[in-house]
Amino acid sequence: MLDYLLRGTTFLAMQRGFSADGAADTEWGTGTIAAVVALILVLLIIGLFLLQFIGLWIRSIASKAGIGLLDLVAMRLRKVDVRIILGTKIMAVQAGIPCETRDLESHYLAGGNPVKVVRALIAANRANIKLDFKTATAIDLAGRDVQEAVHTSVLPKIIDCPNPELGRTTVDAVAKDGIQVKAKARVTVRANLDRLVGGATEETIIARVGEGIVTTIGSSESYKNVLENPDSISKRVLEKGLDAGTAFEILSIDIADVDVGENIGAKLQLDQAESNRRMFLAEAEKRRAAAAARREEMRALVEENRAKVVLAEAEVPKAIAEAFRSGNLGIMDYYRMKNIQADTDMRDGIGRSTEPPKTPDQNA
Repeated sequence: MLDYLLRGTTFLAMQRGFSADGAADTEWGTGTIAAVVALILVLLIIGLFLLQFIGLWIRSIASKAGIGLLDLVAMRLRKVDVRIILGTKIMAVQAGIPCETRDLESHYLAGGNPVKVVRALIAANRANIKLDFKTATAIDLAGRDVQEAVHTSVLPKIIDCPNPELGRTTVDAVAKDGIQVKAKARVTVRANLDRLVGGATEETIIARVGEGIVTTIGSSESYKNVLENPDSISKRVLEKGLDAGTAFEILSIDIADVDVGENIGAKLQLDQAESNRRMFLAEAEKRRAAAAARREEMRALVEENRAKVVLAEAEVPKAIAEAFRSGNLGIMDYYRMKNIQADTDMRDGIGRSTEPPKTPDQNA
């Protein structure tokens, strides 16, 4: 098409001014036409490029968003979603929320969600909640849902304590009388937008409330006091200011259910008694083993002494023989000694036969 256009333009130029130096005129006319055509093509490409922004620009003018055509083009060159920024700016302008286009664009480039931020600002404005653009963007960039935070500020949220999703349904504690009490609480909280950035989450609220319930039940003299006045738990827990440093404000703590569990005190006493019994049995076994070892030692000592006696008796014949050789002992003296020894053995035998029989314990 461009070739036909160049040929037609050259033909018209030749028809209009043919002279003796027609070659030079033809070259001048062709270069001019090529420049004009190139300019037309450039303008056509620019027009086609700007055509996609015309609708958005008209929409911006109609809604008084204040975003010009060049601003839209610059956003596209910075790889910003033009439709999101324009829609968010129109929504903010129509709602009367002051925010700059550059702030929306920078929040988008930082990875935030400008649509949620503006919607949260609108909801906060309608509910007369103080929330500025900087705080809203900080909450959004912190990874929290700013819309949900504003919604929680308007409509308080109920948190179960303990959290059933963690596998526990009651908070168990033991009163001073040893009876276990199982309680279930519901905490009504409202989001605190000023402390939402850097404040503790719901898990901290649940942990603190559970700790307060355990402390309150543990300080009760009897489980009957807890069953009679379950509201005393919520009152004492609220007095501790458990919402300090968290992203929420505790409005109320309600005890949903209170049940009686096991007699932990009696169970602990039974376990202690069993432990003491085993300890005493171990001590008795230790003493029995020590006595048995001592008895065996004494038996060994007796055998040792008997061996010494045998050794001493073995020396008697040697002494008698020596006495015979030295003349200190005569034959009649020896017979008298043997008679006395025989008489002593007879008496010992008679004495043994008259003793009562030994028991198995005595034989041992």
